[in-house]
Amino acid sequence: MAILFSFSLSCNDNDAGNGPSAMETPPAAISFTVVNQYPHDTLSFTQGLTFYKGKLYESTGSGSAERVNNGSWVGQIDLTTGKVLKKIQLDTQYFGEGITILNDKMYFLTWTTNIGFIYDVNTFKKTGEFNYPGEGWGLTNDGKNLIMSNGTNNLVFYEPGSMKMINQLSVTDHNGPVGNINELEFINGYIYANQWMTSYILKIDPATGKVLGKMDCESLYRPIKEEASGNYLNGIAFNDSTQQIYITGKLWPSLYEIRLQ
Repeated sequence: MAILFSFSLSCNDNDAGNGPSAMETPPAAISFTVVNQYPHDTLSFTQGLTFYKGKLYESTGSGSAERVNNGSWVGQIDLTTGKVLKKIQLDTQYFGEGITILNDKMYFLTWTTNIGFIYDVNTFKKTGEFNYPGEGWGLTNDGKNLIMSNGTNNLVFYEPGSMKMINQLSVTDHNGPVGNINELEFINGYIYANQWMTSYILKIDPATGKVLGKMDCESLYRPIKEEASGNYLNGIAFNDSTQQIYITGKLWPSLYEIRLQ
């Protein structure tokens, strides 16, 4: 498909903190181009989005009251149609959150029940569970460890075999701590994160927690926001075999393939 849109973003924002530091500069502006647009199920209250071995996977939460029957699930998605090819439905006591897949194991967080589930990505059979303190929000991996967000400015690293916490990283920019870190994706050595209730995707240094770049998706988010509250930008997937990046949001009708500039 031909290029649809091209956007450039502003670096200015009102992130919480103690005020700008004369020693630090704001995160660099990241511009992007939309190169393809695909259907996305408007019943999917997207919590996680990821590619694994060329296949697209999505996880959802229960969503708003009128969509609660769609529930919380994780499934494999047909990119071209947006249809769910197969899925795992969670019990109604759980509100699904982020996912990541590592070594054929699919890890699926829940929001406030302090429990995550592990599935075989080939059979979709549950192979284990794990616990964590606090809330579960976003999840990704760096090829070795799991990286989890919990709605604060902290990212927590876990060893996937033992689920032992091995590191906690504070996400900061020139203003100080950056909160509401949500859905995550590890792309070419950096953590990309949706910032909940904003149109921003942040590029984070996994060694220092510094926000190195900021991408504003307001031009994509604005028409969705006008339809209903809560339809926030949420969902970043990276196909490492093709180097393609995809983004979407909660209840969005489209999933976008983008190219960073």
